[in-house]
Amino acid sequence: MSGAPGRSSAQAGARPRSPALTAAVGIGARLLSALPALFGVLALTFILMRVLPGDPASFFVSSPTAGEAELEIVRQRMGLDHPLPMQFLYYLQDLATGDLGTAMTTGRPVTDDLIERLPASLELTLAGLLLAVVIAVPAGVLAAMRPGSAFDHAVRVVCSAGVSLPTFVSGLLLIYVFYYWLGWAPDPTGRLDVFAFPPETVTGFLLIDCLLAGDWATWWSSLGRLVLPACTMALFTIAPLARITRGSMLAVLTSDFVRTAEAVGLPRWKVVVTYALRNALIPVVTVSGTIFSTMLGANVLVEKVFSWPGVGRYALDALMASDYAPVQGFVLLMATIFVGVNLVVDLTYALIDPRVSLS
Repeated sequence: MSGAPGRSSAQAGARPRSPALTAAVGIGARLLSALPALFGVLALTFILMRVLPGDPASFFVSSPTAGEAELEIVRQRMGLDHPLPMQFLYYLQDLATGDLGTAMTTGRPVTDDLIERLPASLELTLAGLLLAVVIAVPAGVLAAMRPGSAFDHAVRVVCSAGVSLPTFVSGLLLIYVFYYWLGWAPDPTGRLDVFAFPPETVTGFLLIDCLLAGDWATWWSSLGRLVLPACTMALFTIAPLARITRGSMLAVLTSDFVRTAEAVGLPRWKVVVTYALRNALIPVVTVSGTIFSTMLGANVLVEKVFSWPGVGRYALDALMASDYAPVQGFVLLMATIFVGVNLVVDLTYALIDPRVSLS
C-alpha cells in the first residue's frame, strides 16, 4: 500500500501534455530552428551586395561630374564609409529595432515601401497559385485514373513544356497574342488603368478593396489586368502540381485500403474523393507551399514585364541602381515568408492527416 501513492505521484508527474501545448512547443521549435537560416541569408546577402562591381555612391550623386568630396558625402549617407564588419554590425543593430534602412531610389524607409508593395505581389502570386491548383489538381487526378491514355500523355507533355518555358518568355508571348494580336487584354501597365481612380486602401488587395467600396467598374478593370500576369505565373506552376498530383494519386490508387473500398462496393467517386484524394493531398500541400514561396520570389521578372508595382519589381530596380537597403529588405522578407509558409504547411498536415504530429 505504501508504494501506491508513490506510483500515483510519478504517474501524475508524467502526464502527457495537452495537444494545444504540444502544438505550441512544436511551432516554437520550428521558429527557433529557422533563426540560423535567416541569419545566414542576411549575412550572405549583405556580403554579395558589397562585392558587386562599381561604386554605389556614383548612382546617387547630383551631377555626373561630381568630385570625390560629393561622393564621400553620399557614401556616408549610405553607411559605406566604415569597414565591412562594422557595416554589418550597424545593419544588425538597426534591424533589431525594426529599421531596414532608407531606399536611395525612393527616399523612403524600406519598411514603408515593402508594406505598400507587398499586397500587390501577394495578390498576383495567390491568383496565379489558385489558377494553377484549379487546373493542375483535377488534371493530375484524371490522368492518374486513366494511366497511359491520350489525356495522360497530354498532361505529361504540358508539364514538360511548362517546366522548360521561362516565365518572362511566356509573359511576353501572352502579351503579344492577347494584347497586341487579338486585342482582348488591356495594356500591360500595372494594376489599374491610368484614368481609373483607385479605391480607399483597406487591405492593399485591389480586388478586395474594390468590393468593399462597391466599385464594380474598377473591380472589373483590375481583374482584367490581373489575368495575363496571373496566367504567366500559373503556367510554370501547373507543371509541378499536376505531376506530383498524378504520381501521388497513382501510388494511392494501388494501395490496399483503396482496393478494399472498391471490393466492398463503394461508388467509384467516393473511393477517389474520400479515400484516395485525401491521402494523396499531403505531397500536393508540400509542393504547393514550396511553390508559393518560389513564386513570390520568382515573380520579379513577371512584375517587370507587366509593370506590376510589387516588391519584386521594387527589388529589381534597386538592384540595378546598386541600392543595398531595398534588396536586403526584400531578401529578408522572402526568407521570413518562406519560414511562415513552411509552418502553415506543417499545420495543414495535421488537419489533413491526424496521424501527423507537430511535436
